[in-house]
Amino acid sequence: MARSIRIRAFEPADAAAVNGVALAAFAQFRADYADWPRFSAGIGRMSDLAATADLIVADHDGAIAGAVGYVAPGLPRQSFFQTDWPIVRMLVVHPDRRGLGIGRALTQACIDRAIADGAPVLALHTSPIMRVARSLYLRMGFDYRGETPPISGVPYGLYVRTLPAGAAATT
Repeated sequence: MARSIRIRAFEPADAAAVNGVALAAFAQFRADYADWPRFSAGIGRMSDLAATADLIVADHDGAIAGAVGYVAPGLPRQSFFQTDWPIVRMLVVHPDRRGLGIGRALTQACIDRAIADGAPVLALHTSPIMRVARSLYLRMGFDYRGETPPISGVPYGLYVRTLPAGAAATT
């Protein structure tokens, strides 16, 4: 039986599953963050992003396998992002579901929303320790623009993808 991935909007009933996926996805980095208990407490509330972003989930065979926040232009964001830039926020994929194209599909959903919003670019920040995610973003056309403030001792960088005006996404 073929496994299916469905990208859809977050529903309040997804909160516990999204929070669990976020914690599982970041667990491999626990030794990298200076204050893992504090950092992971924030990660474990990923569903709270639904209050300030469009939370998008990946449903894989009936279970939440990944999630991402899409912050539309003009909404609150970290100061290193320009106000008119939409941003990709906290892309996570459950470790047991990696390698299925879920991260790519969630990133593409954000690209599609940014194009629909008429944005000139889509931005995100990620860390060199997140090698797989960073590689995905580079393959999908994001370019490194410089350092951002570290998070709990972990370095991060700003990445931006220029979007075609009024055109369908290409990856």
